[in-house]
Amino acid sequence: MTHRILLRAGHVLSMDPAIGDLPQGDVLIEDGRIAAVDREIGADAEVLDMTGRIVIPGFVDTHRHTWEASIRNVAPNATLDDYFVDILDTFAPLYTPEDVYAANLAGALECLNAGITTLVDWSHINNTPEHPDAAIRALTETGIRAQYAYGSANTSLADYWFESKIAIPGDDVRRVRTEYFASDDGLLTLALATRGPGFCVNDVVTSEWALARELDIPITVHVAMGRLAGRFGMVKQLHDLGLLGPDTTYVHCCYFSEEEWRLVADSGGTVSIAPQVETQMGHGWPPVMKAIEHGLRPSLSIDVVTTVPGDMFTQIRAAFGAERARVNAASWQADVPVPDTMLTARQMLEIATRNGAHVAGLEDRTGSLTPGKRADVVAIDATALNVAPVHDAAAAVALSADVSNVETVIVDGVVRKRDGRLTADVARARRLVEESRDRLLAAKEARA
Repeated sequence: MTHRILLRAGHVLSMDPAIGDLPQGDVLIEDGRIAAVDREIGADAEVLDMTGRIVIPGFVDTHRHTWEASIRNVAPNATLDDYFVDILDTFAPLYTPEDVYAANLAGALECLNAGITTLVDWSHINNTPEHPDAAIRALTETGIRAQYAYGSANTSLADYWFESKIAIPGDDVRRVRTEYFASDDGLLTLALATRGPGFCVNDVVTSEWALARELDIPITVHVAMGRLAGRFGMVKQLHDLGLLGPDTTYVHCCYFSEEEWRLVADSGGTVSIAPQVETQMGHGWPPVMKAIEHGLRPSLSIDVVTTVPGDMFTQIRAAFGAERARVNAASWQADVPVPDTMLTARQMLEIATRNGAHVAGLEDRTGSLTPGKRADVVAIDATALNVAPVHDAAAAVALSADVSNVETVIVDGVVRKRDGRLTADVARARRLVEESRDRLLAAKEARA
């Protein structure tokens, strides 16, 4: 029997240029798929009244270490250099599969609560084969759309991040591919989270790229960030190894040379930018406009909740403010008007939705309210005092709304947040992640 949900009378920001905005419009969902978007739709369906709500596609977070939810805010003042020591060399070796499960469960629910319907989970915590099993089980239980990016273990900073000779275990990635991701059509898909040149010797780099391509899964890699990796010229090294391709997402990209920007663009690569982390932790300036100027479609990501908030509203404003500050300062210094290419609030909303789906390789499924795509939909309460009155709906979402205004979240046609409350067992998730916190802190003290 066909299951229909009708979102009625909302201010629809479809993010589909062919449909545009509907100041009062309906969205019809049939069996998990968007069936129609129009001013008024008649259908025998469960009706959700969207009066006073702004209806948008779900946000897409293209790079998050979800396993770190258990250690939220343990490094509030950390630089990137601090992070490697305080997190990867201190907490990561202590993680059990139970800790990964608890963090991924709570972290994915945090995403859904904030209107993030698609997540790239950059999971470099695979200290045993049970660790990825736990991470995937938690993602599955939450009902989020996610790309699980299988990463390395992290039991020793020296072993895994300084010219590492240890490759991601191909046999276990093949096992995970067969066991959980035999099809690429599910709510969860698989990627490979690689460390790349500079962090690994060339033989490891080439073997990991070969593994991903053998399994026909995308690759995601941190590049050109901070004092260390900013000097590696990682994309140039990948080019010299003959490894560049359209299957690779480059995260951060703060210290690319002009040549590296051209290499990424020419190879069809994609870009993920985590602006709050980058400005706060010293990765470098968030290169949103740089990416756009080279014909790329940058996406946004959260990265680490050890140090920054886990919502997309923060990332939108961090990128918007940082980029406009940079351009305003340069224009003032040169005594010229600001250029017409200054970022706009609507661009930021597109970057957080459609661009994110593009970077995650899922634009055929999500990222816009387009008939035929899967129904990943978010409704923002525009009657709240921090949003009303609405003059420009895109600006209201990008610059005024926050997590408290995320009223309805639908993923693949399933309501995951209704009337401002998650449908999941939030109390259980919080209990598990608090128990994980206590366990990790005790283990850290015992090792000290």
